[in-house]
Amino acid sequence: MGDDSEWLKLPVDQKCEHKLWKARLSGYEEALKIFQKIKDEKSPEWSKFLGLIKKFVTDSNAVVQLKGLEAALVYVENAHVAGKTTGEVVSGVVSKVFNQPKAKAKELGIEICLMYIEIEKGEAVQEELLKGLDNKNPKIIVACIETLRKALSEFGSKIILLKPIIKVLPKLFESREKAVRDEAKLIAVEIYRWIRDALRPPLQNINSVQLKELEEEWVKLPTSAPRPTRFLRSQQELEAKLEQQQSAGGDAEGGGDDGDELPQIDAYELLEAVEILSKLPKDFYDKIEAKKWQERKEALESVEVLIKNPKLEAGDYADLVKALKKVVGKDTNVMLVALAAKCLTGLAVGLRKKFGQYAGHVVPTILEKFKEKKPQVVQALQEAIDAIFLTTTLQNISEDVLAVMDNKNPTIKQQTSLFIARSFRHCTASTLPKSLLKPFCAALLKHINDSAPEVRDAAFEALGTALKVVGEKAVNPFLADVDKLKLDKIKECSEKVELIHGKKAGLAADKKEFKPLPGRTAASGAAGDKDTKDISAPKPGPLKKAPAAKAGGPPKKGKPAAPGGAGNTGTKNKKGLETKEIVEPELSIEVCEEKASAVLPPTCIQLLDSSNWKERLACMEEFQKAVELMDRTEMPCQALVRMLAKKPGWKETNFQVMQMKLHIVALIAQKGNFSKTSAQVVLDGLVDKIGDVKCGNNAKEAMTAIAEACMLPWTAEQVVSMAFSQKNPKNQSETLNWLSNAIKEFGFSGLNVKAFISNVKTALAATNPAVRTAAITLLGVMYLYVGPSLRMFFEDEKPALLSQIDAEFEKMQGQSPPAPTRGISKHSTSGTDEGEDGDEPDDGSNDVVDLLPRTEISDKITSELVSKIGDKNWKIRKEGLDEVAGIINEAKFIQSNIGELPTALKGRLNDSNKILVQQTLNILQQLAVAMGPNIKQHVKNLGIPIITVLGDSKNNVRAAALATVNAWAEQTGMKEWLEGEDLSEELKKENPFLRQELLGWLAEKLPTLRSTPTDLILCVPHLYSCLEDRNGDVRKKAQDALPFFMMHLGYEKMAKATGKLKPTSKDQVLAMLEKAKVNMPAKPAPPTKATSKPMGGSAPAKFQPASAPAEDCISSSTEPKPDPKKAKAPGLSSKAKSAQGKKMPSKTSLKEDEDKSGPIFIVVPNGKEQRMKDEKGLKVLKWNFTTPRDEYIEQLKTQMSSCVAKWLQDEMFHSDFQHHNKALAVMVDHLESEKEGVIGCLDLILKWLTLRFFDTNTSVLMKALEYLKLLFTLLSEEEYHLTENEASSFIPYLVVKVGEPKDVIRKDVRAILNRMCLVYPASKMFPFIMEGTKSKNSKQRAECLEELGCLVESYGMNVCQPTPGKALKEIAVHIGDRDNAVRNAALNTIVTVYNVHGDQVFKLIGNLSEKDMSMLEERIKRSAKRPSAAPIKQVEEKPQRAQNISSNANMLRKGPAEDMSSKLNQARSMSGHPEAAQMVRREFQLDLDEIENDNGTVRCEMPELVQHKLDDIFEPVLIPEPKIRAVSPHFDDMHSNTASTINFIISQVASGDISTSIQALTQIDEVLRQEDKAEAMSGHIDQFLIATFMQLRLIYNTHMADEKLEKDEIIKLYSCIIGNMISLFQIESLAREASTGVLKDLMHGLITLMLDSRIEDLEEGQQVIRSVNLLVVKVLEKSDQTNILSALLVLLQDSLLATASSPKFSELVMKCLWRMVRLLPDTINSINLDRILLDIHIFMKVFPKEKLKQCKSEFPIRTLKTLLHTLCKLKGPKILDHLTMIDNKNESELEAHLCRMMKHSMDQTGSKSDKETEKGASRIDEKSSKAKVNDFLAEIFKKIGSKENTKEGLAELYEYKKKYSDADIEPFLKNSSQFFQSYVERGLRVIEMEREGKGRISTSTGISPQMEVTCVPTPTSTVSSIGNTNGEEVGPSVYLERLKILRQRCGLDNTKQDDRPPLTSLLSKPAVPTVASSTDMLHSKLSQLRESREQHQHSDLDSNQTHSSGTVTSSSSTANIDDLKKRLERIKSSRK
Repeated sequence: MGDDSEWLKLPVDQKCEHKLWKARLSGYEEALKIFQKIKDEKSPEWSKFLGLIKKFVTDSNAVVQLKGLEAALVYVENAHVAGKTTGEVVSGVVSKVFNQPKAKAKELGIEICLMYIEIEKGEAVQEELLKGLDNKNPKIIVACIETLRKALSEFGSKIILLKPIIKVLPKLFESREKAVRDEAKLIAVEIYRWIRDALRPPLQNINSVQLKELEEEWVKLPTSAPRPTRFLRSQQELEAKLEQQQSAGGDAEGGGDDGDELPQIDAYELLEAVEILSKLPKDFYDKIEAKKWQERKEALESVEVLIKNPKLEAGDYADLVKALKKVVGKDTNVMLVALAAKCLTGLAVGLRKKFGQYAGHVVPTILEKFKEKKPQVVQALQEAIDAIFLTTTLQNISEDVLAVMDNKNPTIKQQTSLFIARSFRHCTASTLPKSLLKPFCAALLKHINDSAPEVRDAAFEALGTALKVVGEKAVNPFLADVDKLKLDKIKECSEKVELIHGKKAGLAADKKEFKPLPGRTAASGAAGDKDTKDISAPKPGPLKKAPAAKAGGPPKKGKPAAPGGAGNTGTKNKKGLETKEIVEPELSIEVCEEKASAVLPPTCIQLLDSSNWKERLACMEEFQKAVELMDRTEMPCQALVRMLAKKPGWKETNFQVMQMKLHIVALIAQKGNFSKTSAQVVLDGLVDKIGDVKCGNNAKEAMTAIAEACMLPWTAEQVVSMAFSQKNPKNQSETLNWLSNAIKEFGFSGLNVKAFISNVKTALAATNPAVRTAAITLLGVMYLYVGPSLRMFFEDEKPALLSQIDAEFEKMQGQSPPAPTRGISKHSTSGTDEGEDGDEPDDGSNDVVDLLPRTEISDKITSELVSKIGDKNWKIRKEGLDEVAGIINEAKFIQSNIGELPTALKGRLNDSNKILVQQTLNILQQLAVAMGPNIKQHVKNLGIPIITVLGDSKNNVRAAALATVNAWAEQTGMKEWLEGEDLSEELKKENPFLRQELLGWLAEKLPTLRSTPTDLILCVPHLYSCLEDRNGDVRKKAQDALPFFMMHLGYEKMAKATGKLKPTSKDQVLAMLEKAKVNMPAKPAPPTKATSKPMGGSAPAKFQPASAPAEDCISSSTEPKPDPKKAKAPGLSSKAKSAQGKKMPSKTSLKEDEDKSGPIFIVVPNGKEQRMKDEKGLKVLKWNFTTPRDEYIEQLKTQMSSCVAKWLQDEMFHSDFQHHNKALAVMVDHLESEKEGVIGCLDLILKWLTLRFFDTNTSVLMKALEYLKLLFTLLSEEEYHLTENEASSFIPYLVVKVGEPKDVIRKDVRAILNRMCLVYPASKMFPFIMEGTKSKNSKQRAECLEELGCLVESYGMNVCQPTPGKALKEIAVHIGDRDNAVRNAALNTIVTVYNVHGDQVFKLIGNLSEKDMSMLEERIKRSAKRPSAAPIKQVEEKPQRAQNISSNANMLRKGPAEDMSSKLNQARSMSGHPEAAQMVRREFQLDLDEIENDNGTVRCEMPELVQHKLDDIFEPVLIPEPKIRAVSPHFDDMHSNTASTINFIISQVASGDISTSIQALTQIDEVLRQEDKAEAMSGHIDQFLIATFMQLRLIYNTHMADEKLEKDEIIKLYSCIIGNMISLFQIESLAREASTGVLKDLMHGLITLMLDSRIEDLEEGQQVIRSVNLLVVKVLEKSDQTNILSALLVLLQDSLLATASSPKFSELVMKCLWRMVRLLPDTINSINLDRILLDIHIFMKVFPKEKLKQCKSEFPIRTLKTLLHTLCKLKGPKILDHLTMIDNKNESELEAHLCRMMKHSMDQTGSKSDKETEKGASRIDEKSSKAKVNDFLAEIFKKIGSKENTKEGLAELYEYKKKYSDADIEPFLKNSSQFFQSYVERGLRVIEMEREGKGRISTSTGISPQMEVTCVPTPTSTVSSIGNTNGEEVGPSVYLERLKILRQRCGLDNTKQDDRPPLTSLLSKPAVPTVASSTDMLHSKLSQLRESREQHQHSDLDSNQTHSSGTVTSSSSTANIDDLKKRLERIKSSRK
């Protein structure tokens, strides 16, 4: 027992594997119990047994095995993982269970197999069972067959694949074992039950006795269709449905099901293909050409025997078909014709779709052969053509069929119509589109009026069939002109068609109504027709007889009845009929007079030819009245127009009479039934008058009316030919102009392009330019419809003319033809709806390609040419190809019949000479263009061989082949290529090049298709083998193509196709399929009607989902966003879509793409509010988690469904990150265009982005942050404020990301946090960031602390929440952090507070440990010693950044993403100290150790101090009182707290709290009012102004809108601001400190305030506006003139660019500019002209003259001209020397404009003086004569030329030029060298600088302006040092050297030297952008404000900005270097 007890203790799974059978038995029993207990199919328990199930069934002990089988059965039934075991378990069952003697074992085995089938593993089971059939043990074979039979019986033929079973059946019938044969018989009966007669052909070769037995069994089977009794898991609900129906006695369902089931199996599919080509007799081709008919018959009979095989193997049947076709077409022996037709039938039936490529060649021949009368020939031909039809499509053969329709032979016409009728029956509404139906209907309508009754009847039958197939709605438009009798006849036939089918209806459900018909020709027993071959003959029979019998009489009466009948159907029809049939005979003049007198007053007729014009005029008036009152039916149009044409007729001399006459013609054409006969009476006269100045318009109106009555194509042709048959050019040009307009109004359908082109060519050659122009305009209009192919007709015109034509075409490019407005009603009956109507013109425009005249070239393709192409010598082959290319080129457009050319070219595609292959490919490309869409029929025989060339080893050949395939596909579309097996055969070839090219091509084309032929599935097995190809490129291409195959075939089919792969491959492929399923794109939407129009007739008009025209059209057709009702609709549809069941994929795929062009965010009114309510009311989860759980994601998805486009939502919630990237890209694209939508869904967008923060993929995170940056920029521009809900569900997650290890991400997050302060108060942000400091992530703590520092610095202490004390205490805790970075950040933050708040900090922090406190004090001390450049810079910069919306925000574009340190670095490096940049990693982060170790570095690092100390020297000179020195801002002395106090007060000016702001303003006002203290503000002006305009903006946007605020408060605040400003701008030295960007923003704020209508409504509003006016004047007068002028120009530019800005705003800016212009004469010398001209240049670049002229007002252009004019007047020609800052002068018209002005002023002054000079009366000096002047100047130039007196000479010349500004020194300079000229110019300019400068600059500054301007830093402050002492010109290099030495001595480095602008340039370019906004200014300026304060007061601000402070320092250093040294020593000591 010991043994037993051991295994009893084992767990179940181990028992099952135990070697003792008892143990196993017990294990299986326990397992069975466990399996029965487990309720959850996904329980992990199942997986434990996964590897054991095979052992359960293959147990060696029979008893145990039985129990194992029971357990296995329960396992398979219930475990979701059971499918994985299929292969091994079933093979175990087959080998180890089916051979067991116990019946129970076998039953369980079979049950297990069936259960596997039920859990969707049918294929694997079937595979194992079929393998079992090869087993030697008959027991196993029998059991396998039985299992297969049961499976088939229970699951049906859809689940169990019959083909492999049928394949082995004959073998089973031959078995020696009776049991096997019997079982085979049973399964054969079962199979027959499912597929009926389709089983006969495969079994026809079995033993006749067995066959007989089978027949007997088959007969006994019930006729009702079988139905599955067991279903797959996925179909269980279907089963339930079925049961309900059965209980309801629903037998009708059976029929429906059956319809689904029956066509499933096609006998053809079950057959083996037979190869017959090799079996043809060797002499077949000779015999078939033999003279004796017996020999030909023998040859045909040998084929007949072979084609009896029902399925033939694909191959090259071209020669065989050609031979048979020849017999059919040419043989005189009718018997042989019939035999050949039979052979063709056999080929078509046996090859099916593979025969399609030959169909085009054979169809015309057969149709023409119908002229034979013999019934057996006709029948054979009918069978042949019907069989051939099934191998191709109606579309492909339509051309050939339509061509035969015009044949004169009635039998041919009749048989063709009957063939069409039969063909139509195979069509469905979708395969018989309008474009195809239209030409057929047109042709058949001719036949219904044919004289032969049988032709009419056949046509009626065909039309009836069409009516039946596509419905009346689709056919009616084409039957508009058919009279009632005929219409009834068509309808009657249509009903009959139904009756014929009615007999068959039992066989097939409605959908498949036409399926059985293939049975006629294909030997398809499936249809239940036993006598397959004869059916085709009787079919047309009854049809033919019936109509003939019934309608024997009516056709004869048809003619007279027609008008009456038409009358009843309404006038429209009647009119249509007349225009169509033109039945009106020409009447004689007598008859006309008689008819006219019946309807016109007698006086009227008498006075028609009166000699008095007044009488004629009166007569015309009466005539007109009479016509107006006439009824349409009674109006004798022809008679009336003949009366009008009666003498004097169109030769009428009085224009009034003539005008009336023409007007009457138009009236008659509009109101009467106007025929072409009447038209011909008047057209000649109209054309004659069309060029008449007075009557031309009336003539055109009349023509248009006639065109409406008689159709434009006819009228146009008449009119144009008449115009060109006469000589009058005016008539010709006007006719062409009329035609251009008419085409636009009527559309292009029906026009004969060819006829016009010959006339247009005549017109183009005309001598009269008007005719040529009119012709070119007409071509432009035609181009809209015909597309680029139109140009081909004119390629041989003269180049000049061709370029005009091209220019016209260029204009039309991208335009879409207008929708026709006239002539539409004729095409449709009154009954059709709008849609039909709208479509008509489309069809026309698409047919344009067909209208092009095509040349027949088949006669040029001679047999000689063909043999040349096939010659052995490659040179001759090349000649042949050249000839072909020539023929095609010459013909331009060709017909589809090209004789033997395809075969010849096909041979050249595999030519050994690659050059010829390429040439052939080029010819084929040409061919595609020349033949247009008709090339379709050559796809199979020529297109597929091109694909084969894609496998060529040479790259260039492959490229050529690909180009050719694309050119073909462009003409044919893709359907032809994908049909049949050809493509799959190509893919099957194991050529890596071919595979990768072909797959690449398919991957490109498939996504653009809306549907594909089912044959695409044939490519899938080969696609799978490509997925595992040895070649990596092939694998990659196959993977790329996979999603597109799946898009068309669906995942199910693709997965099913993996069944045949090896198990390892299968798993790999399935994994790839899963992946592809995720990436599967939606099918493109059907192009909307709107889109089809722009595509017009251009052949390659494929629908591209993203094409621009498509987008536009769609968006215009879907309602614009703001309409809320419409906006909801897409949302609802997206819900509805998800709710739809099985049909969903197809529908959504169509929907989705349409939606893609619509809005992505749908505005749902109050949607956001509702969501917030839900969250507050706890109806939904609050967005709060550490990691997002599924329920949050689901909730968000649900909330989004109503307001986010469905397709975008799918991308957003996709499992693959690439889709998230795609979604983000789309969101970025739509950000600007859908502002409302984005704001409406903002809460959801932010929540979704928080989910992305939890993704591990960096690219998504980066994209998300990028989007957020743009989003918050947009929100701040829109002045949106985040709600609490949005903030609390987003900010905490963003703060987490600030601790990311990647630097870039941290940077971005910080940037976003900065931007958020613009849309969410900083004080509310503070707690969120504070929360972030508690994180475990040290990086996050450090970054958050730093961010807190920035907030405090930017917004003051108010941001600290809940109180500054609590906040600082929390921050101070981190000083003791373990992490160095966190400690530093905490210290820096507190230092920031200290800088703002002073010693109060220590109170707020509370108690700190000694160590922490000492670190803090040390840090404060250190930071105090640094110049406060950085702190101030930041204090200003953050609010600045915050408000930098209106200015052109360079900062925002770069993104404030560079964190503070990098900004600091910029400031530093601008000051020329790169070490500083490397060292200061964060704002305040000085590494203490490093500084202690290396004082040297620190010393070099702080060179600003040098400058501050320099200031020290000058200070006492300016301000002697010590008291004021305390106030004056010495930034180097941080302990005098003035600077930080001012900073703090200024930061409060921008406070959101009005009282705080007023308080701050009052304090500043006090300082400004006391002259002695005002100086303290210096250096803070920009900062103060920024704070001020921020406050202005805050009032404008927030306070004014706040209902609760007292408006008095606002007025008070305004008064303070304005008062302050006025005080400030009265102090000139301070006013001049304001920089351009700041002034721009200030002016923006002030002008906006002046225009604020809300202020005007307040009591004291007017007073405020008056004060602002006063202030603006002050600003204009007192600011630095360069800066304010520059600011106004930039502001004007921005206001004109901004669409939102009001015209009033621009007007006020211009008024300011005009005021500046008035001030210019006084201020011109203080202005930096170069900079102003640069601004004007930029302005003119943005607004060229043309653009300015388009402005609504002409003020901008006048303002600009006035400004330039004034500058020119004041400066004279010298103004042209001030263009130095402009890089590329050609970018704007500035220079040209100035030159023009100069020339103009010269013309007015200079030129006069020139002329007068010539006369001797010189204006230069009245007293001195010309000679004197010349002598005087010659003297001066002499001096300049001499070495000694050069200075003196230049000075004299300067004086002279100043005195006589218009004196001409040009002659003296002209002969000198270039160097001398420039020397003189430079010298003069230097002197000018000196003279002017002296007035402006106090010498104590130590920097002379001309030095800055000329960039020549000199070591002395003496002005004269520009030239050398001896007067020689000194090069800049000398100064550079000196500067280097100086810098070295001062301890400055020279590294930055290279970056400076070259010193040779006369005036260097600014280092900052000129059009800088305040933010940009601050960057460069704040670091310099202090040191250059004094210079600001005197020199141009720009000079400072021109160089970085380093330059300034060096250039302003005084001569005394020892002095400098002393200062440096002093600094060192103070540092220690």
